[in-house]
Amino acid sequence: MLTKEEVIDLLNPVKDPFLHKTLEETDGIVSVTVKEEKNHVSVKVGISKLNTGEQMQMQQEIVQILKKNGATTVGLRFEQLPDEVIQKYQDTAGDDKKDTILGGSSQPTFIAVASGKGGVGKSTVTVNLAMALKRLGKRVGIIDADIYGFSVPDMMGIEYRPAVRGEKIIPVDRFGVKVISMGFFVEDNSPIIWRGPMLGKMINSFFSEVEWGDLDYLLLDLPPGTGDIAMDVHDLLPSCKEVIVTTPHPSAAFVAARAGQMALKTEHEILGVIENMAYYESKKTGEKEYVFGKGGGEKLAEVLGTKVLGHLPLMQPYEDEDEFAPSVYQQDHPLGQEYHRMASKIVAKIEEAEEV
Repeated sequence: MLTKEEVIDLLNPVKDPFLHKTLEETDGIVSVTVKEEKNHVSVKVGISKLNTGEQMQMQQEIVQILKKNGATTVGLRFEQLPDEVIQKYQDTAGDDKKDTILGGSSQPTFIAVASGKGGVGKSTVTVNLAMALKRLGKRVGIIDADIYGFSVPDMMGIEYRPAVRGEKIIPVDRFGVKVISMGFFVEDNSPIIWRGPMLGKMINSFFSEVEWGDLDYLLLDLPPGTGDIAMDVHDLLPSCKEVIVTTPHPSAAFVAARAGQMALKTEHEILGVIENMAYYESKKTGEKEYVFGKGGGEKLAEVLGTKVLGHLPLMQPYEDEDEFAPSVYQQDHPLGQEYHRMASKIVAKIEEAEEV
């Protein structure tokens, strides 16, 4: 079992990728916590530039060092070094806006949308949360990280592919939301037969090789469960926040709890639970029929120590001959209004935390 002192000794030689100074020199090891009963090590590290490809590499290096030396699990968070430390060691001036993970000067809030099992409407939630955030005046992007089950382009009615400018991929802009998906790089809906390492490389490319510009929020539509891609995202984005999607059925909520526990284990903040397919309301009688049962969302939220952001009934978007987007709910649609309320709750929670 590693001690706090041993963790510090192991990480002191690791270098800041931009200042080229060790963490010992920059005083970059901000805090270390060791949970002996779980053999879990949590570390907060200060570096000169956040959300870059180099940070991802550094993160993988630190995790490998600690696991190689006995840690079972590692929780890792990054923060920016004080300005005076950066200025002291900075090799070149005026380079603050280069090499950020999204190619811009602002640092977005990453929100992963996860579920325990498929078929609960996770991608629909991702698309419509993104649309609601956009309608709130936010700059929004989506990474369709469900590599095997990509569906975001079809849901949003995207019929063209990203352009390439120099060495960068330009994401597709649909309704003012920037989108990148594995679906753009597959011919004729062919199946994906890649294995873990290749998939991880593709996820890396979605961050480092796409010209996102300045975003406020970047939503990630994760594959269901806790497989390789979900684990890669947890490793790559230690500061990511999560929304967990379930249906009211107890088994869906039970399985979704695994995804939530994975988020908690890697110190991702869970913003809340969204219960999809909560009920069906008859147009003739107005009565609600609970097709998939009741209570799954509340039970899941209780297990994860969070709240239910909203209950979404079974409804179709309005038919729109001018804009083909089969899964996008219009702003004045009852579900469009519910997504607006949920997005407002998420923004308020995030901005309140940033002010503290």
